[in-house]
Amino acid sequence: MFNYEEAFSRNIGWVTDAEQQKLRSTKVAIGGLGGVGGDHAIVLSRLGIGKFNISDLDDYDVANFNRQAGANMSTIGRAKAEVMEETIQGINPEAEIKNFNQGITDDNLEEFLEGVDIYVDSLDIFALEMRRKVFRRCYEKGIPTITAAPLGMGTAFLVFMPGKMSFDEYFAIQDPSPTATEEEKAQIFADNIIRFVVGVAPACLQRHYLAQRTSVNFFKKKVPSTCMGISLAAGVLCSNALKIILNRGEVICAPRGMHYDAYLNKTVKTWRPFGNKNPLQRYMFKVFKGIIDDSK
Repeated sequence: MFNYEEAFSRNIGWVTDAEQQKLRSTKVAIGGLGGVGGDHAIVLSRLGIGKFNISDLDDYDVANFNRQAGANMSTIGRAKAEVMEETIQGINPEAEIKNFNQGITDDNLEEFLEGVDIYVDSLDIFALEMRRKVFRRCYEKGIPTITAAPLGMGTAFLVFMPGKMSFDEYFAIQDPSPTATEEEKAQIFADNIIRFVVGVAPACLQRHYLAQRTSVNFFKKKVPSTCMGISLAAGVLCSNALKIILNRGEVICAPRGMHYDAYLNKTVKTWRPFGNKNPLQRYMFKVFKGIIDDSK
C-alpha cells in the first residue's frame, strides 16, 4: 500500500518533516510537458509535491526519443499530458492533478492558474505569445514564476518574483506594427525568439561549441536539444522552486540569472539591469542574430 511519508522519507534531512508536509499541500502549474516539462513534472513529483495543474496538447513521436522523459516505443502517438499524468500518479497516487490536455488558451488561463503557488514554465520555445500572457497574468496574481532553458549541455534559468522585475520589462519583446507584411512579421517573430534566448542566457555559453549551425532555424521553428541539458534544467529549476515554496532564503531573480554549462565546466552569474534594453544585451542580440543569419 502507498504511504506518503514512507515514499518521500529519503527527502527528510534535506527538508524537515514540516517542510515535506508543506510540499504535500503545494500546487504547481506546469506549462508544457515535452522536454524540460516532463522532467520537471517527475522531479517535482519525487519531491512530494501534492497538487498539479499540467498542460500540453502534443503527442509523442520518435523525434522526442533523445530528450523527453515520457517518450518511448510504447508511448508513440499517445498524448504527452495523459502519459505524464499517469507518471505523476504512479509516483504519488495521492497527487491531485488537473489536466489541461488541450494546452493553455485565453479561455482556460484563469482556471489553469487558480490556487497555484508557483508556475513552472516549460512551454515550447516558439510559444512566445502564450508564454508572455501566462507570465503577465502570474505577475498580476502575485505568483512566482521560473523558467530554465536547456542550452546545449547546460542550462540557464530566470526567476520572476512578485513586485520585482517582470517578464515584459526584462525581455522587451517587440510587437509588429498593424501594417507589417507577413515577411516582416516572420522576421520580428524570429528576432523575438533571439531576444528570449539571449534574455534567458545572457552569457550564451552554448554558442562556443555548436557543431552544426544549420541545425538552428527559427523561421522553421527548429532548434537542437540534448537530454543532458534537459536533466540539468530540471535539477536547477526544481531546486530553486523548492527554495521559493519553502521560503528558504534569497533566490536569484531577474534581472539576475545563472548559466551552468557541463560541457565547458563553467558557471556564470549574470546581471542585466534593464533586461534586454541593456547595452550588453543589445550587443549579444546582434552576435546571436549573426550566428543565425550565417547558418541560413
